[in-house]
Amino acid sequence: MADYSERDLLRELFPETARELFGDGPGAAAPTLGLYPVADGRLALVSGGRLAELVLLEPKGHKAAHCDLCHVTRSRSEAGIFRVRASERTTLYLTLCLNTEHCQRRAGKPGLEALAERVLSMATVGRED
Repeated sequence: MADYSERDLLRELFPETARELFGDGPGAAAPTLGLYPVADGRLALVSGGRLAELVLLEPKGHKAAHCDLCHVTRSRSEAGIFRVRASERTTLYLTLCLNTEHCQRRAGKPGLEALAERVLSMATVGRED
């Protein structure tokens, strides 16, 4: 007779309860986290089930810009300024590398999590539930 742990039985018989108690099991998909190109130069910042749309602004000026994600200084041709509408009265401006794939690799998961928390937490500021 095989020995089964409590965890194994819960995962088999009550998968939702097991997820709540133990988190996602082996083989489960990790929550989505990252910057994804949408259209017209816009980006979507996704963290789990939360989403923010970043709109690329018209480039002005010729000075270098410091990326808020990977913290590398780039020329204006390599970095863009994005506007995020966090709430009715709150707008956040971010400077990001235009090549987001390499930027995300440089920043790593901790950098993406910090940026997502900063941007997505602004969406709840000023709202009353």
